Order: sequence, then structure tokens, then C-alpha cells
Amino acid sequence: MGLVLGSGLGGLAERIRTVRSVPYARIPGFRATGVSGHSGRLVLGHFAGKRVAALCGRIHYYEGHSMERVIFPVRALAKLGVSSLILTAAVGSLRPDLRPGSLVAVRDHINFMGRNPLRGPRPFGPDRGFVDLGECYSKRILGILSRSARSLGMTLRSGVYAASSGPSYETPAEAAAFRLLGGDVAGMSVVPEAVAARAAGLEVAAVCLVTNFAGGAGGRRLRHEDVTRMADLHGGKLVSLLEKTVRGL
Repeated sequence: MGLVLGSGLGGLAERIRTVRSVPYARIPGFRATGVSGHSGRLVLGHFAGKRVAALCGRIHYYEGHSMERVIFPVRALAKLGVSSLILTAAVGSLRPDLRPGSLVAVRDHINFMGRNPLRGPRPFGPDRGFVDLGECYSKRILGILSRSARSLGMTLRSGVYAASSGPSYETPAEAAAFRLLGGDVAGMSVVPEAVAARAAGLEVAAVCLVTNFAGGAGGRRLRHEDVTRMADLHGGKLVSLLEKTVRGL
């Protein structure tokens, strides 16, 4: 199975019994990561009794990469034989009850990024671009995530991920608009990878760690260092949840 580890969430890689670790810069078609909190390496090994391929860090559309380049690593995982994929990310909360430190399983998304990641060449067949996203995020894995959280005594909410291109954080008006349209959390990733993975036939889930309130609702100026610091502080909960979930798949 595949794992994608987002901002400040690379600590899970330390729990993988590594067979091989390769920097992105050494893999044809990959690009080195350019954002702190993303180590930029592919780790192959064993985690929670399963064979895993973990992308430790991701490249982002806001870094100037094409959308095709952003989803290339996920397509590579599919070609390697991965059949299910769990995405992780640090996100901003659009709801007052989702405070920093909360865990949210994505049940759906809204793509405000202005681009569909499947536009262009389709390496899995010309008709794979017309993928049905009625269930982009697996209800089966969501159920296992929920049961795993309960057994660990954790609270896991489900929510809608509102994706924007970044790199600037949301304005208060944008955050209010996202909330009005049904968003629960906001971020700058996940959606392209999830759509590309579904087009490749993978079963997909996504779990997010809330690191801040979106749109300045936290009452202080938001910096990327604050996001990674909160991810470091609370990331252990997400690692424990994923370990329990992967073992139960």
C-alpha cells in the first residue's frame, strides 16, 4: 500500500522497517521538495505488518510545478503495484469546533485549485480521465479509520477538504466562502493526488491534522513554521492512528 506524508508528518517514516530509501532527486520524473517539513524521499519497507511505499513529503502546485508533475509520484506508486493509498496533510480549520490538534478523515472534497489534475496525457488509458468521483474516498477505509480511532480513545471527525492552489493562506472572506459552500478544512494538496489515484484504480483515503484556524480566525499572523510546529507537536496521534488502521486493512 502507499502512504503520502504531508507537512511536518514525516515522523511516520521512522516507524517503517526500511528496505530502501531513495531521495526524490535520484528518481527520474520526480522533483526534489522545496518546502520545509517535506524531506523528499521514497521509502520502501514494512509498516504495521504491510509492505508499504511511502512518499515522505510532496511537491506542490504552488511551487510552480505543472499539475502533471505534482501527481507523477502517485502515478509511479500505482505502476509499482500499490493498490490502496492513504494521504496525509496539515490543514486549516474552517469550523470553530475543529481546533488545532484535531484529526479529520476526508469524506469528500471541493477543488478550488483551478485545474483538474487529469488534464493532459493519461498513462493509464485514454478513458481513465473520465473517472467517477462519486466515492473518491473509500468508505471501507474510512470505516476502519473510525474503528481504529475509537479503539485508541481518539476523536476522529470526517469532513470536506477545500483545496486552493496557494501558497498564500486564505483570506477571511475566502474562508467564509469555503465554509458556506460546505468545506470543513482548507489546504493546498491532497485533491490532485486523490483524483489521480482514483483514475489509476487505487482505493484512496485521506487523514488530516488541523494545525491552525483558516482565514486569520486564530487571532494571530499565520506562518508556515507555525504549521510545521503544530504538526510536530500533534503528529504522533496521526502516526498511531495510521499504524492501527494499516494493520486492520
